[in-house]
Amino acid sequence: MSDERLRRVRDRVRPFPDFPEPGVLFRDISPLLKDPVAFRALIDLLEDHVRALYPKIDFIVGLDSRGFLIGTPLAQRLGIGFVPVRKKGKLPGATESISYSLEYGKAELEVQSDAVEPGQKVVIVDDLLATGGTMRAACELLKRLKAEILECLVIIELKALKGSEKLNSVPFYSLLQYD
Repeated sequence: MSDERLRRVRDRVRPFPDFPEPGVLFRDISPLLKDPVAFRALIDLLEDHVRALYPKIDFIVGLDSRGFLIGTPLAQRLGIGFVPVRKKGKLPGATESISYSLEYGKAELEVQSDAVEPGQKVVIVDDLLATGGTMRAACELLKRLKAEILECLVIIELKALKGSEKLNSVPFYSLLQYD
């Protein structure tokens, strides 16, 4: 059953050569989001994975913006809350922020200062791990709030870019891997 669900998810990831620039093979999850059966299979697989490994979680943390699309239904299924990590300037109230480098410049992420209490257990979710900069920054942000990061979880990992190596000792799981 799980193999069928995984195949259904994999079949809905569409490759776009030379996007956003020549030589890049972009993995588009839009067809996955449009197909309710494939999207349900995705959330089923992620739920099964998380429940099997982590009996006690306080929050799913989703990264702006596609991590929200995956993280909110996953949190709902698990019966727990969802915490958004946003691009700078998008959250009201007191925030904690971090700057980090991208392949093409710099970026900044924020989380509300009271989003997580010290010691609360979180799983950080996004659609894709490439070079790992955004996920590593999110981990640092949650560590500043003294959250216990159980795992970083993505749909797609681009293995050749070795982004998971930047996560240091934080456990990492990807549903689909591409070179």
